Amino acid sequence: MTDTLTTILVLVPALVIAIVFHEVAHGLAARALGDPTAEEQGRLSLNPIRHVDPVGTLLVPGFLALVNGPIFGWAKPVPVNGRRLNNPRRDMMLVAAAGPGMNLLLAAVGAVLWGMFGDPLAFFSGQTPGLLDEGLLTFIMINCFLAFFNLLPIPPFDGSHILEGLLPRSMAAHFAQLRQAGMLFFVILIAADWAFPQFDLIGRLVSPPINFMMGIYQQIALVFAGA
Repeated sequence: MTDTLTTILVLVPALVIAIVFHEVAHGLAARALGDPTAEEQGRLSLNPIRHVDPVGTLLVPGFLALVNGPIFGWAKPVPVNGRRLNNPRRDMMLVAAAGPGMNLLLAAVGAVLWGMFGDPLAFFSGQTPGLLDEGLLTFIMINCFLAFFNLLPIPPFDGSHILEGLLPRSMAAHFAQLRQAGMLFFVILIAADWAFPQFDLIGRLVSPPINFMMGIYQQIALVFAGA
């Protein structure tokens, strides 16, 4: 029970911050590129209540954490009107990339804080991490995972908007038609990972870039720890 409560106390704040800043970054990028829809609807606030989806932000990731499943979640999507963007095809890609970019920036901030106020040296020497170290490391890992998970080219994830902008217009139009089936494909992917964990489809896709970035963030933490 103590381990469960600790997991929840560490996981939930980290996930809420990561998701809220991710969504606000989309809205800020859209406003900078000509679309103030998110601002008009009050979605540029850092107030979690405006962004949190009780199921996607709290219940689903909490349950997955308890059963040692892949941690992911979602918030209420920030509204973006592509027709109001200065250059819809290009700008939609930039708006989509802003969310994962924010998560990577948050992970870097977490690494700096870990080095300044935590004890990464003790962690890397094999000692049991304290609550602060565990919390900051979890924060870094969650932001890394959300960044690269959202870059998967599966509608409606951010990666699908980036891919759509890179495709020739004729191919992009056909790809856009897959959005209606995108969530179904995602559910099938999650179910396959659940039923056949030995294949670890999601892990095989996102683990390489996550591991690469985690190595960088660990080095940042050690630098700020004076190692």
